[in-house]
Amino acid sequence: MTYTVEQHIELRRLVDLACSPDGSWLAVAAQRLDRDKGHYVSDLWRVPLDGSAAVQLTRGDSRDASPCFARDGSLAFLSNRQQNGMDPEEEADKRMQVWMLPASGGEPLQLTDEPLGVTAFRFARAADRLVALAPVLPGVPLDGQRKAGLDRNKNGPSMRRFVRQPARHWDEWLDDGAQAETVHAIAYRASAGALDGRIDLTPLATREFAVEPEFDVSADGRFVAITRATLARDRCDDTDVLLIDTDSGAARALGAGGDANCQWPRFAPDGRTLSVVRSVRSQREAPFPRLELIDVESGVRTPCAADWDRWPTQPEWSADGRTLFACADDRGSTPVFAIDIRSGHVRTLAGAGSAAHGHIAVLPDGRVATLRSSLLQPPEAFVLDPAPKGQARALAALSGLDPTDWAVRESVEVVSTDGTPIQAMLLKPKSATGPLPLVVWIHGGPMAMSGDGWHWRWNPLLLVAQGYAVALPNPRGSTGFGQQFVQGIWGNVWGDQCYHDLMAVTDALCRRPDIDARRTAAMGGSFGGYMANWIGTQTDRFRCIVSHACVVNMAAFTGVTDHAPEWYLEMGGLNPYRDTEQFDRFAPIRQIARWRTPTLISHGERDYRCPIGEALTLFEALQYHGVPSELLVFPDENHWVLKPRNIVAWYHALLEFTQRHMSTGAQ
Repeated sequence: MTYTVEQHIELRRLVDLACSPDGSWLAVAAQRLDRDKGHYVSDLWRVPLDGSAAVQLTRGDSRDASPCFARDGSLAFLSNRQQNGMDPEEEADKRMQVWMLPASGGEPLQLTDEPLGVTAFRFARAADRLVALAPVLPGVPLDGQRKAGLDRNKNGPSMRRFVRQPARHWDEWLDDGAQAETVHAIAYRASAGALDGRIDLTPLATREFAVEPEFDVSADGRFVAITRATLARDRCDDTDVLLIDTDSGAARALGAGGDANCQWPRFAPDGRTLSVVRSVRSQREAPFPRLELIDVESGVRTPCAADWDRWPTQPEWSADGRTLFACADDRGSTPVFAIDIRSGHVRTLAGAGSAAHGHIAVLPDGRVATLRSSLLQPPEAFVLDPAPKGQARALAALSGLDPTDWAVRESVEVVSTDGTPIQAMLLKPKSATGPLPLVVWIHGGPMAMSGDGWHWRWNPLLLVAQGYAVALPNPRGSTGFGQQFVQGIWGNVWGDQCYHDLMAVTDALCRRPDIDARRTAAMGGSFGGYMANWIGTQTDRFRCIVSHACVVNMAAFTGVTDHAPEWYLEMGGLNPYRDTEQFDRFAPIRQIARWRTPTLISHGERDYRCPIGEALTLFEALQYHGVPSELLVFPDENHWVLKPRNIVAWYHALLEFTQRHMSTGAQ
């Protein structure tokens, strides 16, 4: 089977879904290449729940995303298509606005006209209320915002001013200056395909909503609950929930408690209860996200499923308010779970099987719609029946790929050096006849999981198609195996047991007759890049190493990563200013002279999580020591390689480098 990176980027990528109020169809957002194959755009599709053919709803070279239904069945979405009265040539980034496809049919209508665009929005499920998040320039009248924004972008000044950390996040600067945009929550009355009654619910906002706020609107439209970040004593952000009256703007905090963070606020159907996922920060213990229920009137928090030893994500309420549905990593898969809010009983939905689920929506009849994928299948829309013997049913296939006839996967378990079982996924070509070269592909995080789910950026099938076996191990620190297992990576222990776990997986696989133990490679990104670097200093067993978005110098990394105070926590409270020797205990740069393995390094220049100085440091160190090494730099990419042509270039470089060093004649 031939599966190339060119085919890979041509696949349609399902990224979001919403269910119509009558429960008859899903609106699915799907990305695809534009006409020039230089960017991804996205369309909306109508996917009937009766299994009939899907229908494309929007077309063109715009980004139509984040589908959300109004209560009358009209479909709203974010789009950067040409805006009312705007010359797109004057607005280089084509800001997103809320558009609507009327339930009665017709062309999309523009709903919002926020001067600097809209970043997110939600409708009340049973009221004519819309709440949007929008950037605002402080101190500038609404009718002058657009002109001021264009003038700032064109004429400057370009200076940024900061009075606190973080100065930047992911790939953006977080400016404290007078010309910096702040994110505000804006409420509207929505009726007859139009908006009025605009209210700025957070007129005094500064940085509270700058970094990925999450929010929900109560079914009756009376309240919005939004996560709010405030600087805590450890210089990390506490994240509580701000409850705002959408008529008056009156607000009160539903506190997270000290040194804690709330995510995914969701109103129960009756509006009296708010579910959140809350975790507490500590130097001694890894975060443990747990479901909690907040009484909206009193603010009292109650644990929900307190004994559940998994990390819930994306919780959604059942229509009767008795059940929360959530996804969670679980021993190499990511099922959908049903949580009884009274008893705390947790059960896996039947039919969830070995797969990854996400973007769930609860249907009026109690079924759960989701995007489901596996290592062998890109995300597609499925419906899960929550009954004890219910099944999963696939809806219209939109991605365009079913590779299960040429590749196979299996879950393997080995015993590490301390007796702990370590799980890994193994992918191989189905028709392989001889021992296969092995690539050990290490996940990032480190508190994450390599599971039976599709990955667009790091896709092992592209290596499997070239005749490799690919191992996806879950060493210490991985999610889905209990909190004690996660705890094994917390503190300054990155190069310790996690390394031994990875070597145990490699050893066990190399003893198999279908694996060629003489031809192995190690690669990873982010934390996986760190582990690839640590492996390079500890062993020369691998033919080659690939290190993407890596960390190599722990002390230097501290001063340039975007969230340094959280890094101190992750290192168990150590910092390089006070604990110099201990902090560098597992820093690959301190043992770089032991490195012998040919290495490919890649990095995005806009990566502020693991800044490019780490890649440059590693490249110089390897060059100095005479280690065969190559460096790939993507000036326009962040922590991830996202642009189609860059994806093609990166994979071609990866495959060529790997083939050069893994071929039977290579040394």
